[in-house]
Amino acid sequence: MKKPALDPAGAHSPAPQYPIDSVDKALRILLLLGDRPELRMTDVAEYLGVASSTAHRLLAMLQYRGFIRQDARTKTYRPGTSLTAVAFAILQRFDVREALRPFLEKLNNEFAETVHLAILDGTTVRFIEAVESPRAVRVASRLGQAMPANCTSTGKALLAELSTEDLHRMYPDEQLETLTPNSIGTRAELELEIENVRRRGYATSSEESEEGVASVAVAFPAGNLPARLALNVSLPVGRLSRAEVRQIGERLKETVAEATPLLH
Repeated sequence: MKKPALDPAGAHSPAPQYPIDSVDKALRILLLLGDRPELRMTDVAEYLGVASSTAHRLLAMLQYRGFIRQDARTKTYRPGTSLTAVAFAILQRFDVREALRPFLEKLNNEFAETVHLAILDGTTVRFIEAVESPRAVRVASRLGQAMPANCTSTGKALLAELSTEDLHRMYPDEQLETLTPNSIGTRAELELEIENVRRRGYATSSEESEEGVASVAVAFPAGNLPARLALNVSLPVGRLSRAEVRQIGERLKETVAEATPLLH
């Protein structure tokens, strides 16, 4: 089984003089969860090399403190509210928004369209920064909003960074939540679209999240970033030609490549 990028086997500091094995195992579960959208108890037991009963006890304690939650239907474990709160607090202290704000402003000046920075939170995209278009007819800022990832260019760009296996764990059902008649409504359609995103290097959306709205998005490489991040340019659908799609997509790819070193 694939281990997380921040696997404790490659420790970041010398081992403590008095290690607490149960704490170490619980922390390793959280690291594993950072690499996968959800976990099964068998995954945890295999990864830690412990009995299922031990894995169950560790998961139960993490669930008690809100660091994980269990899906009642699939019995899989996903990030809980406490873990999300910690992640957002760290993100705000690091303030990736401040680091990337100049890049959003530069894109806004170049295209005179609304630019967003967003993160992936499970199957949801959350918009954490925005610079609104100066034009009279424009896409309004989505700052603070959350939308199904499959219904946005930003979400599709972020989902394209995941493996097919992880995508299936994230979306166990064929039918997906939709926002408009143009939204991708099945997992099969989403997988096909993600292949196109990987091939192009950018994702597009045309009235899939909101009538009259189009967008182009590029995700940052996951690496050791504090969150899965992506940039998008949003504009009225009538202003986005095929040539402009390519132009914006390539420009976003250049911006992400330029900005990524600042986030490590």
